[in-house]
Amino acid sequence: MSAAPVAPSRIERVLRGVLRRVKRLFVAPPPEPRNKHLWSIGIYGGPSPLALGPVPSIANPVLTRDHVSDVRAGFVADPFLVRDGATLWMFLELFNLERRKGELAVASSTDGAHWQYGQVVLREPFHLSYPQVFSWEGRWYLVPETHETQTVRLYEAVEFPLRWTLVQTMLTGGRFSDATLLRHDDRWWMFVDASPEGKHDTLALYWTDDLRGAWTVHPQSPLVSGDNRTARPAGRILEHDGKLYRLAQDCRPSYGMRVLGFEITTLTTTAYAERAVDVGPHLTGTGRGWNADGMHQVDALEQPDGSWIAAVDGWRWATKREASRAD
Repeated sequence: MSAAPVAPSRIERVLRGVLRRVKRLFVAPPPEPRNKHLWSIGIYGGPSPLALGPVPSIANPVLTRDHVSDVRAGFVADPFLVRDGATLWMFLELFNLERRKGELAVASSTDGAHWQYGQVVLREPFHLSYPQVFSWEGRWYLVPETHETQTVRLYEAVEFPLRWTLVQTMLTGGRFSDATLLRHDDRWWMFVDASPEGKHDTLALYWTDDLRGAWTVHPQSPLVSGDNRTARPAGRILEHDGKLYRLAQDCRPSYGMRVLGFEITTLTTTAYAERAVDVGPHLTGTGRGWNADGMHQVDALEQPDGSWIAAVDGWRWATKREASRAD
């Protein structure tokens, strides 16, 4: 018969407890995985930019981090569309896991349904996102988010769509996020989140007569203050049937929950007014798949046949394995 096990003495139990506590002091626990929001990009369509939804013939998402071939990406998001001849170009943010910074990349399509990832087109020492691209007087321009520099910057294409150069610092001295430009009534307007603490709750408005000139703060700015449901821009200002629609990110209870729409009813250098609209684009998480848990950007573009397509982004909670892979 084997001997009965001997219970550890009180002194041994105390010593074991001390050793466990010492070990915790010097051996770091495994880190919690980051990138728990897995962002991807899809294409919606409809008869107008106010009636957008999934298109049965398009297999969303059309772009994910797995399509990125030149860097190791944690996610893709913030899509903007432009057309150049027969080609649709999509500019987007990708999160470079090696640098822990956002970079801007481009993808292309000839039918709006099938997309080919291209390459990174702009990389800076600081974080980049929200690449609003537009043409003006025969030139292509880009205004990305550069909040780490406390500026809003204007880039021009040296070789569209692959090479860009900085030509103007438009605003300085604030934590500017998602600057959104609009050409209206022979002026340029800029809607931008200017929350000093990054709470997504302050919408500022500026205007200028010259894209490369000085910007003037609107007398009603900030248009929104202390409201993270309606302040932060969620894509380009929509123009449809003679009306303007501002898109806003609903960041309550957390960032990137849904997109809300507001009709701009007055826009002058001295006055501004808007009203919430009940019709789209109101986009939110679908409860399943790539955009199960939230959506936060829309960029709509009219097609030659009069229909509309839109690049949208959405996220779902990543599994622990997926999130760990992105660390």
